[in-house]
Amino acid sequence: MGILDDSMARSRSTAPFDLTGVATGELDDKGRIVGWTHGAQGILGYPAGEVLGRPAAQVLVDEREAARVLEGVRAHSRDGWGDVVTARHRDGRSIPLAVWASPLTAAGGGQNLLLAAVGIDQAPWAQVNRSMLEQFLANSPVGMAAMSPDLRYVWMNDALEHLTGGSRAERLGKRLGEVQPGVEVEAIESTMRRVLTTGEPVVDFQYRGFPTADPHREHAYSTSFFRLDDISGRVLGVCYVLLDTTDRWRSRQRLALLNEVGVRTSSTLEVSDTAQNLADLSVPRLADFVGVDLLDTVRDGRTSGEPPHDMPALRRTGLKTLLAGSADSIGTVGEMIAVLPSSPWARCLAEGTPYLEPVVDAEESGWLADDPRRWAMYRDFGFRSLMLVPIIARGNVLGVVTFIRWRRLDPFEHDDLLLAEAVVARAATNIDNARRFTHEHSIAAALQRDLLPKELTTSDAVEVASRYLPAHDDNTLGGDWFDMIPLSGARVALVVGGVVGHGINAIAFMGRFRTAVRTLASLDLPPDELLARLDDLVLTVSGPQREAALGASCLYMVYNPVTRKCVMARAGHPPPAIVAPDHSVTFPDLPAGPPFGLSALPFEAMECELEEGSILALFTDGLIEARGQAAEVGKGKLRLALSQMSLPLEELCGTVVDALLTGRRDHDAALLLARTRRLDSDHVASWELPSDPAVVSEARGLATSCLSGWELDDLAINAELIVSELVTNAIRYGKGPIRLRLIRQATLICEVSDASSTSPRLRHARTTDEGGRGLFLVAQLAHRWGTRYTPEGKIIWADINGASD
Repeated sequence: MGILDDSMARSRSTAPFDLTGVATGELDDKGRIVGWTHGAQGILGYPAGEVLGRPAAQVLVDEREAARVLEGVRAHSRDGWGDVVTARHRDGRSIPLAVWASPLTAAGGGQNLLLAAVGIDQAPWAQVNRSMLEQFLANSPVGMAAMSPDLRYVWMNDALEHLTGGSRAERLGKRLGEVQPGVEVEAIESTMRRVLTTGEPVVDFQYRGFPTADPHREHAYSTSFFRLDDISGRVLGVCYVLLDTTDRWRSRQRLALLNEVGVRTSSTLEVSDTAQNLADLSVPRLADFVGVDLLDTVRDGRTSGEPPHDMPALRRTGLKTLLAGSADSIGTVGEMIAVLPSSPWARCLAEGTPYLEPVVDAEESGWLADDPRRWAMYRDFGFRSLMLVPIIARGNVLGVVTFIRWRRLDPFEHDDLLLAEAVVARAATNIDNARRFTHEHSIAAALQRDLLPKELTTSDAVEVASRYLPAHDDNTLGGDWFDMIPLSGARVALVVGGVVGHGINAIAFMGRFRTAVRTLASLDLPPDELLARLDDLVLTVSGPQREAALGASCLYMVYNPVTRKCVMARAGHPPPAIVAPDHSVTFPDLPAGPPFGLSALPFEAMECELEEGSILALFTDGLIEARGQAAEVGKGKLRLALSQMSLPLEELCGTVVDALLTGRRDHDAALLLARTRRLDSDHVASWELPSDPAVVSEARGLATSCLSGWELDDLAINAELIVSELVTNAIRYGKGPIRLRLIRQATLICEVSDASSTSPRLRHARTTDEGGRGLFLVAQLAHRWGTRYTPEGKIIWADINGASD
């Protein structure tokens, strides 16, 4: 027996579950107890002699429980039935038992009932689960609490107390708002009521607040809610599980701030806008006050800053504050900001290192006592916490950013300083880019001012007015241009053009382009030939200006006030508008030549005769192709505006611009208006001369007589000599017929034409030469002279200063 007992003991000790606490009994078909075990006696306290033969309903349970068991057994007569039953112990107390009832066939063929029961607290799984549950609730890092149906605390774990503050004694029986007033109480309680009503759980409800455990620092939480019901379905309350997600939330906020700063500060090329964007994004997410102060040389784009040896001149360029009146204490936007040698601002600028003062104390901060304005700010608004971060780009100090907290109770920490440094570093590059752009823009503007005509002078041929307007969007200057060029014979050239792109390269090429046009115009080339020469020039351009050159456009026309003839040609440019004296506006069908450098097609010219007082409108496509507007619509607006031609020309020019450029401009726009004039017969005299040397003296006499009639006798001597030499040259080297023409305008123009295309050549005659001094003499006596070619031959002309109307 000893060996057997030892074996059984070992078997029980190594069994997965201890079954000695299971109560077993048998009932006959009349509900009387006919079988009883020691386990049943151990659980319920009745020995077998006291229960055998007696009805189980009288001994073990009350009538209601007995009826429920029998009903359950009948409903599951084949498979058995199980439930929790409240039994009656021999000493009178109630015991909850997990009961399993199975049908049992007796020896006589009757139907008995086998009962097996175990105490709920003694069930093997209950022991395991209770231990696990206690450990889970006690050691879980997740905060948990149970709330009653009226949303009062009835239970909480240790983690919740640690995460949000408030002990059990302070919380139990109270509502959330009474113990955690710094969180979003209304939203949380509204969610719990919805869960109580619907029974549907809410997962990952996020909110922020200042918990009792850390009232000066904002925290973020993720909370899930679910309803608690008992076994019968009665609502017991709501449970919530809470996670502190502050670190994750702060990381997302920092990344979002860095990204927004990078995007917003790079969205503009204005230094002031870039600085203001930095301030706007940092308040209130990082500070209550942010001031961006830049060196004056940086703000206006002249040069980069360097660590200053003397106290620098700082100007407030960006500002954002949550407290009204605080900005006035230490400078509004545009105001100079004083930097005292003893202040941390001076140290920050000189050393290029950030500065952190988590708690500003007037007694301990000696620099504050030396700064009356900041001392007043500290006194008036509560200067709680301070950070200074230098703005450094490409190794140069551009300024400093001031971060101040006075509304938020939590002081700046080292992590805040790291974030501020990252934010400022990202903005610093964009501030420097804006500074460099501003510098380049100022250079481009100065270059453009030098390259565009300062003022177009009205001549005897035309009255002129002009406008140039740069594009809005990029705030950059482009290569649209215009010009009026005096030509020989009282004629005038009107030209307008545009190059591709914006910036210095475009403007530089525009200057080269305009100079080339003036140079070629001085050769008195016809418009189509002049454009062909320009096209050849564009093909030779290389380097950074090549992009601006290819695709450049031009409209070139020559107006002759003597004949009222106008000859024009264009290269990839809109045709002009012509306004007749009757106010009708037309766009001539001028052949469209290709843009420069993009085609080998020839350019074609067109000639038309204009009535005196007509208006020529030359413009670039930026005038008629406004944002979202087709060119034909723009032409219609231009036609309507130009029909008001009776206005003074300057006023008409403004009217056209106001009518067509009503919004933001995507492109540059240039406009040149010219009202035509006519030189009548009183200002022009001409004679046909035979090709005979004897006619030279006659030509001199004709010129002298004409000048006397014009009351220009003081020019007679020079005019006689010039006419004599030009006529002699035509007779000796040219072909007849020969024509002498005098034109009186601001200068006296002498022209001698012949049928020869031989080009005259100026040379210095030796002392022993008998001839060769004619053109040299003309060059000495005339203001300027030259040759232009016509379909019939050539004209040699000379201007003599001193003529007047």
